Amino acid sequence: MTQTLALPSFEDATVVVPAPGSTPGNWSGAASAVLVDGAYWLTYRVRRPLREGRGVSVVVARSEDGEHFVTVAEVPRDEFGAESFERPVLVPRPDGGWRLYLSCATPDSKHWWIEAVDADEPAGLEHGTRTVVLPGSEEVAVKDPVLLVDASGWRMWVCVHPLTEPGHEDRMTTAHATSPDGLSWRWHGTVLEPTPGTWDQRGTRVTAVLSEDPLVVLYDGRARAEDNWHEVTGVARSADGLHLVADDVAPVRSPHSDGALRYVAAVPLPDGGTRFYFEAARPDGAHDLMTSVVR
Repeated sequence: MTQTLALPSFEDATVVVPAPGSTPGNWSGAASAVLVDGAYWLTYRVRRPLREGRGVSVVVARSEDGEHFVTVAEVPRDEFGAESFERPVLVPRPDGGWRLYLSCATPDSKHWWIEAVDADEPAGLEHGTRTVVLPGSEEVAVKDPVLLVDASGWRMWVCVHPLTEPGHEDRMTTAHATSPDGLSWRWHGTVLEPTPGTWDQRGTRVTAVLSEDPLVVLYDGRARAEDNWHEVTGVARSADGLHLVADDVAPVRSPHSDGALRYVAAVPLPDGGTRFYFEAARPDGAHDLMTSVVR
């Protein structure tokens, strides 16, 4: 059954945004994307190596063909007092405005929080109205959300890192939350967790929802703490519409360097196909933001 799914393909992919440098730690990616009135809207994180500042900014860009983008807005981390940015999410609001969700790292800690920025137009997101939507806590960090919204309300799948065991903060699970407005969230707890003895035993992070009925997702995973930032992509499904179980198939990965193929975003196309965006390792250890189409 898994083989019939539309899955991202490194071999058929095109580079959308190259890495900002040619050494490990230089990454363009952690993207999300939507198709609105025939135009692609993409948001992604630009990251430098640790000594150069990590996730330095989030870019919002527009494209007519899904491959060639023009920057519309760029949000620097310093405006938020964050030590780093990770995955952003751009959502057209039901009322006609736009919302950008930002994953923000608390300086000198392993804590993360999620903040939303609202504006009438994407260009206004550089200085929009800010709301902390998930603050995290002393026990958990929250980041890298996946958002869906329709007439029934807002749904979020969010990556959770436990902070209670020093040195093990890289571990991750995915929780689910719902909201009437995308700002105030009701927590429904863990819905995807690692499977001992497998390739994802160290962490599981939902990155894209392929369908809701039945619920099928793509997710990042890794087996060891040493594989942090080098995750690969698998498939999980739900029998009850909430809790997810990993498929027993080999994950999708890059053939180069650290093997990373992560942060997959899926954009349904009018012809029934899917355009994927993902961050993937290249031979020099940097990560490019790439896209592939499955029809």
